[in-house]
Amino acid sequence: MVTVPDSSPVHRASPAHYEVLVPPPADGSMHARLGRLTLPNGVVETPQFMPVGTNATVKALSPDDLREAGASIILANTYHLYLRPGHDRIARLGGLHRFMAWDRPILTDSGGFQVVSMGELRKIDDDGVTFQSHLDGSYHRFTPELSIAVQEALGADIAVAFDQPVPPASSTREAVAEATARTHRWAERSLAAHDRPGQALFGIVQGGLDPELRAESTRFMTGLPFDGICIGGLAGDETADQRAAALEIAVGLLHDDPRPRYLMGLGSPADLLEAVVQGIDLFDSVLPARVARNGQLWVPGGRLNMRNAQFVEDPRPVQEGCRCLLCRNFSRAYLAHLFRADELLAYRLATCHNLTFTLDFMAEIRSALRSGTFSERLPELRARALPSGARALPVQPE
Repeated sequence: MVTVPDSSPVHRASPAHYEVLVPPPADGSMHARLGRLTLPNGVVETPQFMPVGTNATVKALSPDDLREAGASIILANTYHLYLRPGHDRIARLGGLHRFMAWDRPILTDSGGFQVVSMGELRKIDDDGVTFQSHLDGSYHRFTPELSIAVQEALGADIAVAFDQPVPPASSTREAVAEATARTHRWAERSLAAHDRPGQALFGIVQGGLDPELRAESTRFMTGLPFDGICIGGLAGDETADQRAAALEIAVGLLHDDPRPRYLMGLGSPADLLEAVVQGIDLFDSVLPARVARNGQLWVPGGRLNMRNAQFVEDPRPVQEGCRCLLCRNFSRAYLAHLFRADELLAYRLATCHNLTFTLDFMAEIRSALRSGTFSERLPELRARALPSGARALPVQPE
C-alpha cells in the first residue's frame, strides 16, 4: 500500500486520500495500477470511469439508475450549471449533492473546455475568457477565480483548476505553448483562490502533443500542491498513437508521484483499457450515453445498432448475462421498436446498458489487477473491448 508521503507537494490537509493498492509491475512492462480514492462522500476504486452529468443529471437516468449501473462518482459541468440554473441558486438549495439527490462523490470540471471551445463566441486573454452564452447570447467572463468560486458554491468533492485546452493535433506549437503557459498561471491563481474545506482540487497538465511542452507542463503541475493530476488536451483530434506517446511522457514523469491521475474526456472501452495499461486511474466521457441515444449498444467485441432492421423481431436480450435494466427485462425487438417510435424509454434503457457495460468492464480490469492476472488477461480484455478489426496498443518494456 502506498500513501501520500510527507514530502509530497500536497502540503495542506487533503480531503482526498489516495492509496495505491497494487503497484505496476517492477519490470516496467506496463504502468497499470489498482488504487482507492477516499473522498468526503465516498470511496472510489480505481481505475474508474465517471459518467458525465452535464446539467446535474446523466441524461435520461435517475440516481437510482446510476447506482444500479455501478457508478461510484459522476462529473458535473461548471459552465452549464453556472449559466442554468446558476451556482448561487444551487448553493441556496443545499449544494449539488442535495440538488440532484446524489449521495456519492462528484467531480466538477472547471468550465475551461466549454468556454475556450466556443470559436467566435469567446475571446481569451491572460486574465480569463469572455464568452457569449449558448443559451441566450448574453456575455459572461470566466476567470480562474470565478471558476473556483462557482465550483465551491456547487460543493463537489473534487474541483478542477481553470485551464486553456487546445485541439492537440491541429494546433500550432506556438498556440500550444501559449495555452500551456497560460494554464500554468491560471493553475497558480486557482490554487490561491480555493479555500473551501472538504473539497479537493486537481490541476491540469497541458502541452498538446509536443514532447517538450508536455514534459514541462507535467513537471510544473507536479510541483504544485494539488490533490490530483488531470491530463488534459487529449481525447481530441489526435490519433491513438499520438495520445499514447503523450501519455508515456506524462506518466513517466509522474512515476513517483502518489496522487491520482485523471485523463479527461476518454470514453470507449478500448481506449479506456489502453490508458489503464499506461497508468491512468480516472476517466470521464459523454460517449457511452451519447452513442446509446443514437441506438448504438456496446456488447463484448463490438456494438449493435438497434436501428438496423435485423433486430425488429429479435427476441434475445441485447447481451446475454448482462445485469442491466434493459437486458434483464426486455428484448432487442422491444428496444428497436422504442427507437422507431421515438419513445423516451429507449434512451433510458440504452444508456443504462452502455454505462453498465463500461462500469462492469472497469470492474473486470480492477479484478485482474487485484489478482495479479492483468497481463495474462489483456488479450481477453482487448477482445471484449474492441470492435471487430480495431487495433490495440502493444504492451512493451520500457
